[in-house]
Amino acid sequence: MNDKVAGDIRAQLGLRPVINVSGTMTSLGASIVVPEAVSAITRVLSEFVEMGDLHRRASTAIAELTGAEAGFVTASCSAAISLAVAAAITGDNLWAIEQLPDTGTLRNEVLIQTGHMVSYGAPVEQAIRIAGGKVVPIGQATSAHAYQLAGAITERTVAAVFVVSHHVVDYAQIPLKTFAEVCHARGVKVIVDAASEYDLRKFLADGADVVLYSGHKFLGGPTSGICAGDKDFVRNIYLQNRGIGRGMKVGKEGIAGVITALEAWKTRDHDGIRARERAALDLWVETLDARPGVIARIVPDPTDNPLDRLKVAIDPEAARITAWDLASAMARGDRPVIVRDHEAEHGHFFLDPCNLHPGEETVVAQRLVEELERAQRSNEMIFTPLAERWLAQEAAILNWPD
Repeated sequence: MNDKVAGDIRAQLGLRPVINVSGTMTSLGASIVVPEAVSAITRVLSEFVEMGDLHRRASTAIAELTGAEAGFVTASCSAAISLAVAAAITGDNLWAIEQLPDTGTLRNEVLIQTGHMVSYGAPVEQAIRIAGGKVVPIGQATSAHAYQLAGAITERTVAAVFVVSHHVVDYAQIPLKTFAEVCHARGVKVIVDAASEYDLRKFLADGADVVLYSGHKFLGGPTSGICAGDKDFVRNIYLQNRGIGRGMKVGKEGIAGVITALEAWKTRDHDGIRARERAALDLWVETLDARPGVIARIVPDPTDNPLDRLKVAIDPEAARITAWDLASAMARGDRPVIVRDHEAEHGHFFLDPCNLHPGEETVVAQRLVEELERAQRSNEMIFTPLAERWLAQEAAILNWPD
């Protein structure tokens, strides 16, 4: 750990040395890039390549690992959503590609379940609109049915987006197999946003025409998006580089890094990684055991990724602090720890061990003890009204770059 800190570029740049127990979050830099990809990126940066050929090489690597007919690398998974929608609208019509987001008389309606209209830092429906797609919500936030999907398909419908994420409503939604069957019966392409998913094959098997992954999350590549699917569809996504995709292009270093990360994935010691994550979880459970007002339990990933997190539930009366105030306290100081607090108003947050450097799990445990003991010594319960917290977060966003 000391050697890492000594060579930590964050100090040189004047950045805080945060410890990430939030997960593969873009706001924190997503993930630790695997050494093989770091090496590939470094080696290609000073060389020239024919980008079309490099994309062909990436297509082969993506197809091999996912079972798709072809693949394409773009700037991010969000960009991949826009380009996939654009491809569904234009096909291989080069003139139409240059006209987007003006779709003219082309079919441009894109279906999505209301319970899937989430934000990953920006609204998923905005990624659809950027390409000229007209968003058509299906069902209500708390329920969607196959008949609603079928009834929404018109002569203007060109594609349907299905989102796999811990953010989506996790009950009473149309399963992917049914979703794809209904769409395909009417000639509608199915685009699956599986940005942060481990399984690189099941969504194609369940009927997706193209599946979109983040190259920079569990894969451990550089910031990028990966499209895997039908050959003609993927080719039409690639062709968007002649239009709106130009502003979403990925460089040679990104493509080379993704190719290498894909190859490294095949030989990665997944069991060993899970064992190290479990050791961190066990340490945190032991650390929090019998702490006043704290209940900690290990829970599985909600979208069936092969990993667990620690759910830390806080009783503010006994702990003398709310879950969200504890999350904020952990993020302050000279040893900031960023927890997964998107559900903190429900009285809990999560600790995700997937992005820890060796030894950081101990720092997390120490910081938990520090802040919980500080709260116990407080004369009054530490309680920030939620509305006040949310307004402060908005103000902080608008305060950039100061």
